[in-house]
Amino acid sequence: MASIDSFTASVESAVNGFFDPVSTFMTDLIFAEVTVFGVSFPWIVAWLVVAGAVFSLVFGFVQIHKIKLAADLVRGKHDEGGAGEVNHFQALTSAVSGTVGLGNIAGVAVAVTIGGPGATFWMILCGLLGMATKFVECTLGVKYRDEHEDGTVSGGPMHYLHKGLAERGLGGLGKVLAVLASVCLLFFGLFGGNMFQSNQSYAQLKSVTGGDNGLLGSSAGALGFGLLIAAFAAMVLIGGMRSIGRVTSRLVPAMAGMYIVACLVVILVNITQLPAAFASIVEGAFAPQGVAGGVIGVLIIGFQRAAFSNEAGLGSAPIAHSAVKTRHPVTEGLVSMLEPFIDTVVICTMTALTIVIASTPSWDKAREAAAAGGSPEGVTLTSDAFATVMPWFPYVLTFAVLLFAFSTIITWGYYGLKAWTYLFGRSRASETTFKVVYCLFTVLGAMLTLGALLNLADAVLFALAVVNIVGLYLLAPVVKKELASFLAHLRHKEAAQKGALQEAPEPEAV
Repeated sequence: MASIDSFTASVESAVNGFFDPVSTFMTDLIFAEVTVFGVSFPWIVAWLVVAGAVFSLVFGFVQIHKIKLAADLVRGKHDEGGAGEVNHFQALTSAVSGTVGLGNIAGVAVAVTIGGPGATFWMILCGLLGMATKFVECTLGVKYRDEHEDGTVSGGPMHYLHKGLAERGLGGLGKVLAVLASVCLLFFGLFGGNMFQSNQSYAQLKSVTGGDNGLLGSSAGALGFGLLIAAFAAMVLIGGMRSIGRVTSRLVPAMAGMYIVACLVVILVNITQLPAAFASIVEGAFAPQGVAGGVIGVLIIGFQRAAFSNEAGLGSAPIAHSAVKTRHPVTEGLVSMLEPFIDTVVICTMTALTIVIASTPSWDKAREAAAAGGSPEGVTLTSDAFATVMPWFPYVLTFAVLLFAFSTIITWGYYGLKAWTYLFGRSRASETTFKVVYCLFTVLGAMLTLGALLNLADAVLFALAVVNIVGLYLLAPVVKKELASFLAHLRHKEAAQKGALQEAPEPEAV
């Protein structure tokens, strides 16, 4: 075992040493901070939030006016079939599985600790704005997807940037942006969506089984865990999007439901404190109780957490949504609006309420640490909040983390595959090569902590947002036409149904 430990340590040192300069450059560039009213924040957050605000205005706050229609589409209403591989519900759960994860459990706790309960208010607002961005990018994902002879489809930013911008006379720009989008997706898929998930889920499982001295504390334990996760991932990925859709349509509702029920248990046990918790969230949004530097500081903390959580504008979700069976691209754009709602408005808010209501001693210590400039441990705070009511829940939370991580791994495996085939061609050999490489990275993720590469992966993912949102602005008129066309179709269909009812003969009296 010592030889394995020595080998992994040498590999980590070599890889981190090679990528550290690139990682530092990209991180400093993408997450460079600007200062507004004395508060500093990453400019990329503003880029994402402004896009959500612009698209909300351009489309008349479609996320509010058409939310019922979106829910009807998920339930199968107005379903007219069409090319594709999965239904609306499966496409939604597949995309949600790529966003719901450790960020909802740990990241929210950090945001509430640093920004106070008021950060929750701004998380909700940012989640609502992100719904409009998702609507635009996922409509385009279906509009410009490629439909293959075997019934499968390929969609995502690389396709709508390439074909959509070509339609507008910007073919050269579209090709460049499409290649950049594919490279970003592939890089993050291998490292952030795969290795990081494997690494963190192994670390969480090891911590509840005795740490370094426990069952999984050895290198053999890490290798075994990585091989097991890779094997499960391979079985799902071999089946393609249909297989992923079947798994996530069961896994996502189950794990999200379990997590929400646990939050509700903590809230109900402390129900008398609920009004005060809501009051602290609203008051804290405008009269901050955190250490983030006034109202603007709390706003930025909330926006940052929400933007990083729901991935609206990053271009990843349109790949999953593009696989839907539909004749009208905008239907999936409407369905995709529910994704930031579930991820940020529901799950992140439930996490924040649980932490605020439980008000554990560890939260008090975390706030003191944040005030002193330290970094609080997010997942510990969330776990301690549940433990106030259910002492055994940290073990269930570990199981939830494993499910969240696994669902993210398989979804990003699909995203990475589509980026890979766009760059290197779509053939059985090409796809098999990617799947083997991807599963190998899953195993390595459990054994290696490649800090420089993981930091670089985060920077690359948000670089994708720059590329993607430029395309969304240029292609927004296409989405407006698609929305108007579908709404006219629904009005015509409703009128025809009413006419048929009116022309139906009266039943004869018995």
